[in-house]
This record gives sequence, structure tokens and C-alpha cells, in this order.
Amino acid sequence: MSTQTLVTDFLAQRKLAVVGISRNGKGFGNVIYKELRARGYQVFAVHPQASEINGSACSPSVRQLPEPVGGVVIVVPPRETEKVVQEVAQAGIPRIWMQQGSESSAAIRHCEDNGVRVVHGHCILMFLEPAAFLHRFHRWLWGVLGKLPR
Repeated sequence: MSTQTLVTDFLAQRKLAVVGISRNGKGFGNVIYKELRARGYQVFAVHPQASEINGSACSPSVRQLPEPVGGVVIVVPPRETEKVVQEVAQAGIPRIWMQQGSESSAAIRHCEDNGVRVVHGHCILMFLEPAAFLHRFHRWLWGVLGKLPR
């Protein structure tokens, strides 16, 4: 499956979870969570030690989400990502988006070996429509550099 097909398929899911929400409300996971919600996605926050962040309920793990989701956005360090992808596969969630900086070759390989569709190496905010100016510029620049998925 092409990367562009994986991106389109992931974004077509209207129920997603975000792993990597920060308790202070200022992390990049929080930005992704807010941007997805602003575009009409039903989004569930996952944080192992918080029951609520900025008024949003949190689940301690993807296995304990209140409803099934079509995909999980991961915004944690690569070593944590390797644990999260195992949990996602065990939970039967078919799609993962590893935000830039979260990926590792072991995590990607685990997804591929377990039939989990994975997007990695791309910022999800570049592909959400309508994209903010900074993310449209980022997408344009990656297009010029030949880095956009095909």
C-alpha cells in the first residue's frame, strides 16, 4: 500500500486516539488532539497517569479506551512507541500514525509484522484540512523537496 493511500485511509477514520497528551496541556500531542477535534474527529486522549487533562477524560491505555477507534496517533519517544504499538496490535486497532520523532525501526517492523497499517515520518497536521498556514507551508516545502507521500 502506498504511503499516500495509508495517509488517506488513516484520516478517513473519524474516531481516533492520541497517545502522548501532556498533563500541562502544552505538548505537541495536545496540539494534535485539539486540531483533530476542531476538524470534527471524535478523539480519545491516552495518558497512563492522568484521568483528565484540560477537561478531557483520559484512558490509561489504548486497551482501555471507552469505544473502538479506527487509529491511534502516537506522539511519544521511540522507546515508548515500541511498547504502544504492541498494545495497539493486541487491542486489534488496525492503524497507527507515528508522529515525526516518535518512530523507530523496531516499532515500524512490529506494525508491519502484525498487519497494522502504519504512517511514519510525516506530520499529521500537514494533511488535516483545512491546514493552518504553517502546515500548508510545510506541506508545500516537502512537495518541493520530493518528500511528500506518493
